[in-house]
Amino acid sequence: MTTSVLSVPRRIRWKPVAGFALLAMGVAYVSNQMPADDNFGALSLLPSVLILLTAIITRRPLEAILTGVIAGLLLLEPADLVTGLADLSLNVMMNETIAWIILVCGMMGGLINLLERGGSVLSFSNLLTGRLKNSRQTLLCTAGLGVLVFIDDYLNSLAVSATMKNLTDRYRISREKLAYVVDSTAAPVCILVPVSTWAVYFAALLEENQAVAAGGGMSLYIQAIPYMAYGWAALLIVGLVVLGWIGDIGPMKAAEKRARAGQPIPEDAPVTVLDTSSLPRTTPLTGLLNFLLPMAVLVGASLYYEIDLLKGALVASVFTLVLYFVQGLMRCEQLVEAMLDGFKVMLYPIAVVAAGFMVKEVNDQLGMTPYIIDAVTPWLSPTLLPAIVFALMAAVVFATGSSWGVFVVSLPIVIPMAQSLDVSMPLTVGALLSASAFGSHACFFSDSTVLSSQGSGCTTMGHAITQLPYALMGGALTLLGFLLLGYMMA
Repeated sequence: MTTSVLSVPRRIRWKPVAGFALLAMGVAYVSNQMPADDNFGALSLLPSVLILLTAIITRRPLEAILTGVIAGLLLLEPADLVTGLADLSLNVMMNETIAWIILVCGMMGGLINLLERGGSVLSFSNLLTGRLKNSRQTLLCTAGLGVLVFIDDYLNSLAVSATMKNLTDRYRISREKLAYVVDSTAAPVCILVPVSTWAVYFAALLEENQAVAAGGGMSLYIQAIPYMAYGWAALLIVGLVVLGWIGDIGPMKAAEKRARAGQPIPEDAPVTVLDTSSLPRTTPLTGLLNFLLPMAVLVGASLYYEIDLLKGALVASVFTLVLYFVQGLMRCEQLVEAMLDGFKVMLYPIAVVAAGFMVKEVNDQLGMTPYIIDAVTPWLSPTLLPAIVFALMAAVVFATGSSWGVFVVSLPIVIPMAQSLDVSMPLTVGALLSASAFGSHACFFSDSTVLSSQGSGCTTMGHAITQLPYALMGGALTLLGFLLLGYMMA
């Protein structure tokens, strides 16, 4: 039987196509009914709601994000979607932050792939194998490494997961639980340490928004660390989970049951198994040094260049290439191929993060953040402000996936509000940073969620839904904490 070139493949599912077409027509119609002043009001929430619903139905983060982006563009300019999408894509790709993320993630992926192919990661894992006797010790070690790698959440998400996944597989720990432990010691730890990329960024942002005088941003940041309640709550909860005092909840229970049955890696995971028999052979001490030295150079160079992970990754990559070449572990073409393959592995996470920035740009044009803040302003008081700031900004970060970019818009509103109500500035900053960490931790398309799942070897949605109950637990504790602090410090 022959098939005409004009025939429709059976695999096309017409219901989603028809649903998307109806959605596009509905959004375009609503946009045409908008008043001339382009005050979108509650409609500014539509793209974020669609992203969440689409993600729940399809469990495909990239497709869900693009659905929300297109819906937002139809609201903004229904008559010329193509031009709007092209301009938005170009603007995002020219964004300095996105360029930084692409280079950092790509180079980190290349460096870690180089360490794996050079046998260094295996050497480090073998060293730990002789010292870790069970799953609890393995999870404790994972959490401990996560706390030690405090300089940046990207470094944490990729390096710790790559180091520990062979060991967690050995003790039948699901990749989802590995991703949860890694993610819980990424952003939550970084906000608590003043020597981190988060601290440097937010300290500068506080000075720009006149929360403090020039040069005092880091001092205010340090004063706010005791009030960064979500960081402390997330560390407490992950510690209790690792110790077994908090059991597996919801989807995590199913993932752990699968792992105990001998399948720690989920079936749909984007995992490539490395053939360890083809790895270069070195002495255990040399293999360990070949792992620790590049990591030390990465951290040291990042610190030297004022907490710049891009420059640190560049220096560490060159150092590792030279180190392996001099030892004869890999030929020149193998070294370059390892770096490029590692970069390619990071393309999907980079695409998801870039799409998340497109959502942020659309939401900014729709005025979502100011609308939400204006909606709750009548309820504000000195006692409730910290809790409301946490809940409100966490929702915005969750909706946009941007743990940093959203505060460029919100800080000029929140800081004067706190000053006018005479609310403690360290407490307000603690609420803002807690919201950023929680929103990033809970959001299924945030950079830390995507990178933790990629490094651990599970799907983004699989990691997000297994982690969500624990993140919500930490969020509830944090909200309660800010309510109490608001009443105590008012």
